[in-house]
This record gives sequence, C-alpha cells and structure tokens, in this order.
Amino acid sequence: MASVEGFVVWFTGLSGSGKSTLASMLASELSQRGVHVESLDGDVVRTNLSKGLGFSREDRDTNIRRIGFVAKLLARSGACAITAAISPYREIRDEQRRAIGRFCEVYCECPIDVLQQRDAKGLYARALAGEIKGFTGVDDPYEPPLSPDVVVHTDREKPAESLATILRKLESLGYLRPLQRQLEAAKRGLVPPHGGELVDRIVRGEARQRLVQRAAGLPQVTLDERAASDLELIANGAYSPLRGFMTSRDYLRVVRERRLENGAVWPVPVTLAVPREAAARLALGSEVALASPDGRVVGVLELSDRWAPDKELEAREVYRTTDASHPGVTYLHASGDTYLGGEIWLLDSPVTPQFPHVPRDPAATRAIFEARGWSRVVGFQTRNPVHRAHEYLTKCALEITDGLLLHPLVGATKPGDIPADVRMRCYEVLLQKYYPADRVVLGVYPAAMRYAGPREAIFHALVRKNYGCSHFVVGRDHAGVGHFYGTYDAQHAFDDFLPGELGVEPLKFEEAFWSTVVGGMATEKTAPGDPSTRIALSGTEVREMLRAGKLPPPEFSRPEVAQILLEAAQETSHRAA
Repeated sequence: MASVEGFVVWFTGLSGSGKSTLASMLASELSQRGVHVESLDGDVVRTNLSKGLGFSREDRDTNIRRIGFVAKLLARSGACAITAAISPYREIRDEQRRAIGRFCEVYCECPIDVLQQRDAKGLYARALAGEIKGFTGVDDPYEPPLSPDVVVHTDREKPAESLATILRKLESLGYLRPLQRQLEAAKRGLVPPHGGELVDRIVRGEARQRLVQRAAGLPQVTLDERAASDLELIANGAYSPLRGFMTSRDYLRVVRERRLENGAVWPVPVTLAVPREAAARLALGSEVALASPDGRVVGVLELSDRWAPDKELEAREVYRTTDASHPGVTYLHASGDTYLGGEIWLLDSPVTPQFPHVPRDPAATRAIFEARGWSRVVGFQTRNPVHRAHEYLTKCALEITDGLLLHPLVGATKPGDIPADVRMRCYEVLLQKYYPADRVVLGVYPAAMRYAGPREAIFHALVRKNYGCSHFVVGRDHAGVGHFYGTYDAQHAFDDFLPGELGVEPLKFEEAFWSTVVGGMATEKTAPGDPSTRIALSGTEVREMLRAGKLPPPEFSRPEVAQILLEAAQETSHRAA
C-alpha cells in the first residue's frame, strides 16, 4: 500500500500554465493508488481561507503561509496535500519547503506568448495593454524556482507526459511506492462518483416549504426543455461534481480544454441561457426562481455570474462546426444570448417523470447495484431501440462485468427519433426474452441529447460513472449526427485523458453486423468476408421499411422488437392521414 507518511506537492507557475489541470490529474492518480489526497487550489483558498487579502507582496506572502500551514497539517496526518497557487515569490516558497519537510516543488514552465494564446478571458492582453495593474508575470514579478524538484514544460508536453514525470519524482523521493493499481472493483465497491461525492441539491421537508414560500416572491426565469432536464440532473447528482449552472470561469475552460476551472475533466457546457432583457433585470448575488416549461416554480438559482458567451466559439469547439443544420448548433443559436451561472436548489421535478417503475436518479440506481452485490457495472447509452448489433455488444460487455445498466435517454431528441415510450416497450420485451433477468437493470436517463459527438461520449461516460458504472460501451459514432464527426472519433477522444482522471473504463467496439459467413453476429475483427456478407441497416433504411409496412429482417432486429416498431409506425401514419 501507499506510504503512511504524508507529503506536499507544491505546484507553482504563472496563471494558465496548467497547475490546476495537473493538480487534478495527480489527485486522481494518487487516489487510485490508495493515497488520501486533499487539494488546495489558489482561487478556492482565496475565497475561503484568505478572503479579504489583497495582492501586495505582504498579502501574497500571508496567503502562501496560510496555504502552507494547512498543507503541513494535512501531511502530518498522513495525507498528500496538493497546492496549486501561483506563489510568485521564491523566498516564501523556500520557507514552506523548510517548514513542511516532505515537500515536492513542481514548476509549470510556459512562455508568456503561449499563455496569451490560451487565455480565453483575455487577462494577459489586458495586462500587457495596461488595463490590469499588478498582474503576475507582466507588471508584477514572478520568481521561478532555482532548484525545483520537477520542471514540466506545459507548452510542449502533453498533460499525461507531465504527470508521468511528477509521479516518477514522487517515487524516487520515496513519497510514493511504484505500485500497480492493486484493487479490483469487487474489492472496493462501486466506482466513486466523479469528483468523489454524489451531489444532492434537492430540498426536502420543512426547508423545502420555506424555500417554496420565498421563491414565490423572487424574480423568475423560465427554463426550456434542455435546461429543465439539466436542472434535475444537477440536483440529483447525475452531473456531479456540478452544483449548479456553470459560471463563466468553468464555461470557458470547458469550451477550450474540456475541463472545469479546478482541472477536473468535463467535456460539455451545462449553462442556463436567457434573453438579454430578462438577464438585465436580475442582480448578481440574488436568488432567482426557476420555472419549468409548464410554468411551475421548480427550483432556485443563487445567481453568481452573468455573461454574453461567444456562441461561434462554443459551436466550433463543442460541436466542431458552425453549420446551422447541426441540431446542437441550431439549439445554441435559438437559445438566449446571456448565460446565468450559480448553484441551484431543486423543489420539484421540472418534468412529469416518465416510466415511474424504473430507476431515474443515481442514488436509487446505485442502491440496486449494491443490493445485487455488483461492483463492475457496464453502462449502455441509447436513444434508439436495441437491435441485434447492440445486443451483441452489451452481451460481450456482460462477459467481463457483474451487470449491465441499459440506460436509454428519454429527454429531448431531434425530430425523427423514435419516441421514448415506443423504445421502452422494445427494451422491456427484449430484456424479458433475451437477457438474464438478474444481470440487467433497466433505468432511464432524463437528459436532452446534445449531439456533441466525441465530447458527448465522454460526458455520457462520466454521467454513467455517477450512476455507478465502472465501464461504458462506446460505439463507432457515439452521439453523432450526420457527417460532422469521423468514424470512431468518439472512441479516440478517450485517449486524451488518463484512466485515473476519468474513473470509468470505455469499452470500444467495432461496428457489429450479422455475418452470413459465420451465421451469427460479428465484427470485422471476428468474421471473414467482404461487405456483401454483412447484414447491417441504417436508421433511414429501417424507417423506410417500417413506413412500407415491412418488418426488418431477424438478422437485424429481434422479431418482437420489429413488430413493436412496425405497429408504432402504422399508428403514426394513421394519425398523419
């Protein structure tokens, strides 16, 4: 096991040099190795521990001494304390080294011109123009370490390379033993939620009644369908570690880097968009009532930020296109032009819960897994019926796990997608006849589709981790639409992150089909033959067959599933007629 003696890893470097990102990655990796970790981020410390201090040299030194004191206490108790403050002055850093003892100084070196390019908020440009005074590295000094334990060059190294360098140094110092990840999931229980804690922002009992009364007198904004879904999923912990709609600091880092401000992986913005006129009536620091699309007040926002986003930038980075035919881009430009950020509280479900007989929130789903004694759980995301190819992939995944969470998305989707109630009938008949009942849980994921391709694949994996999944199936075109993403781009996206910081293992499968050569389901890896020997239909082909009153072949879809789809298509045609 890891050393019982604690130690401190002290990151230093200019703003934007990668301190928070590497600190988060290190914390995840050390936790995987069984080390108790506490992180002291510079911005968080200034808000909670050093509130009221300015940016004079004396105040900066006081701030660093406070961080060092807390870090020393944590190390003395056997933890690893990770700090990620700029700490610009050499003398005060050396003072902390002497006081703490078991200390590793990591210098994140990055040239100013690269930091300017990374700076989505334009702080360096404003400082260089003289608009911001006392900015470290521009008109206030930064004193690089003379003999740091580790130097990482974040302008030319990948984060994983920098992290590997830091880990090797910790091992050579004797602070960390070079161990393999030693515990199987069965020995450590369910995978922990993203960020370590399942968020719960649902108000109950008397506190709810008091907040309902207060909300009646608050200014109000109305949520659209996506925001209503997001509100519920923030509140019940599905979006852990988010505690509300993103502020501009988190938003900008997510758009640019697929990370929150604290460095944790998070690939898609979760924002509350409202019209400019509505936003202008709201005061920062106040509470705002949140109304569902049907007009009910269902939550309260503690408004801490308000800004006008660059939607062209968001479209390019998140959806990889500004093409208005992309459903995500369409939604982006149709939504309000001002974003509101802040923590939320949920009073009531924003939408009438569908399918009350199946679990909907992470806590209830985790409880089912625990009752069954599962720890290795594979999640399967779908917004379509489960056809033979999906069945094949999920059963392959079941061979290496304790159980399967079949987790269809039942929120807003694009026009033409099969309705949720039809899909649920398909899932139920398929599970009843073709899966072992004690190995599968059917739940629902009440989210809206974003169609963000590779980013949404990572997002779906992290959300299923919050539901208790240790593994997640990623297909060839996960959350894609049209021609906007390349084949297997979603799978490749997972390679940008270390397993420890994701905390959920992607299962990457080739496209499956019925092989006439082997007489069963297969992929290119498992069956010979050219495309003429493969039976695989596109969604468009299936819809055309159903409209013509034809059942898809049994090699593509189980007959019971095909019959439900045919009856639903005929009902739709009769209503249209």
